[in-house]
Parts: sequence; structure tokens; C-alpha cells
Amino acid sequence: MAVYAIGDIQGCFDELQQLLQLLDFNEEQDRLWFCGDLVNRGPKSLETLRFVKGLGERAVTVLGNHDLHLLAKAEGFGKELKQDTLDEILNAPDRDELMAWLRHQPLLHHDAELGYTMVHAGLPPQWDLATAQACARETEAALRGPDYHEFIRVMYGNQPDHWDDDLAGVDRLRFIVNVFSRLRYCYPDGRLELKAKGAPGSQKAGTVPWFAVPGRKTGHERIIFGHWSTLGIGEYNNTLSLDGGCLWGGQLAAVQLDAAAPVWTTIECKGACRPGE
Repeated sequence: MAVYAIGDIQGCFDELQQLLQLLDFNEEQDRLWFCGDLVNRGPKSLETLRFVKGLGERAVTVLGNHDLHLLAKAEGFGKELKQDTLDEILNAPDRDELMAWLRHQPLLHHDAELGYTMVHAGLPPQWDLATAQACARETEAALRGPDYHEFIRVMYGNQPDHWDDDLAGVDRLRFIVNVFSRLRYCYPDGRLELKAKGAPGSQKAGTVPWFAVPGRKTGHERIIFGHWSTLGIGEYNNTLSLDGGCLWGGQLAAVQLDAAAPVWTTIECKGACRPGE
């Protein structure tokens, strides 16, 4: 059995199938980890969502910002974005089944045996793994609970931007959502900077990539993440960055996790969008 983690797909279903063929993926034996953003902007979000759901226990996916955006749209919230390619899902006959499945996916996946933790975006420097797991469970419970509609309605916003153990209610859950689904840069004291999307070196003065903050409490953990196409694939400070920008004509990446050292496989992608669109 092999275990592969795969970067942001965003509806690029054909490229995903090409990558799995290159990996010689065995549906009966191998396992797939998806680091979020299964859908949106690419041409085949519905096919991607149905495929990953259909894998059942052979796959695990964490929720990304585009997945949460889809849930918000399904509940009548979220901005109308011209780049969205979600209508096919929202109009599908199995829409409700797909949305229920998506709501029940985690924000964090940890495998103690393999020694890897997967999130979509990042973790703040103040959290150790136990705190991150507890925060993920809190927010997952809100998404899965009977009042999920109200939670989705209020989950968007940039504040609060700093963690405090005493945060409560909507503020606490919003901070957690932003960390897991939107984080790229933060200040050394852990304050979030959520606007910057460029590669390291282009960010606001005083901010650093979340994984490069000195003294980060998860610095000894091996963390997998996506979300950051301008950073690209690679290994940084004991983390694996998997978003190769397939949507933009970059690469779709997989990394084998059960090997003695990470084994990377990539394919070149034609791109469904161009930067600036």
C-alpha cells in the first residue's frame, strides 16, 4: 500500500486522472490525501467532487477556502465571483448529498503512524499540534451541527487577527477558519496577514511565511499544506508545500508519504485560468 498527498486540484479533473495514472494508483490498496480546494475555477469541479467522494475511506481531504466558498454559495451566502465555476455543482441532482459530504470533511488530518499532519493553508505559531487538533474539532462540529447554516453565514471576515485562548463564539471560530483555509503570512507575534498572496519576498514588511516564524510550536511536526501557488511545491522548514498552481498552468503534485523520504511526482498542466483573470 502507498499513501500519496496531492496538491490543490480546483476542478482540474483530467490532470488528476493523468497524475493517478502516472502513479499507477491502485484503488484497492493505495490511499490518497487531498490538501483541499478540490473545486472552483477549473473546468470539472463536479467530476472532481464526485470522484473524491466516491473513493470513500481510501481518501481523506481537508477543507480549503474554495471548498468553504462552495458551501457558502450552497447556503445562499458568499460573494459572486466572476471566476467561479460552481454552478454545475449547485445545479446537480446530487447537490445536497455532495454538500452534506463536504461539510463533514475535516480541517486537519493527522496520522501518528506516518508522522504527518495535513491542513489546507497553515498554522499560527502559538499553536502546538494538540491545540490545532482541538481547534479543528471545534469548527468541524459547527459545520456538522444542526446550526451549520448560521455558522456559515458568519464565518467570513478578517478579524480577530490574533489568537487568544479566551476567544469565544463567532470570533474564535472565524479565527480558526482563517488559519486553516487562508493563512500564508503572519507577523512574528502570530498576528495574521491575510491579504498577501505573492511569493516570499513580495510580502508586507515585518511579515514572514507562517512556517518560517521563529519558535513556531509545530516546528518539529511534519506538516503538509497547499493553498499557496506562488510559493510552489517544495520542502520548507519541515513542511511540504503541494500547490503547484495546476489551475494556472503550473504543476499538479503528489508526494508519497510512506517512503523513507518524501518521493515527489509532478505533471505539467495546461492551465484553466491565467493570473489576473
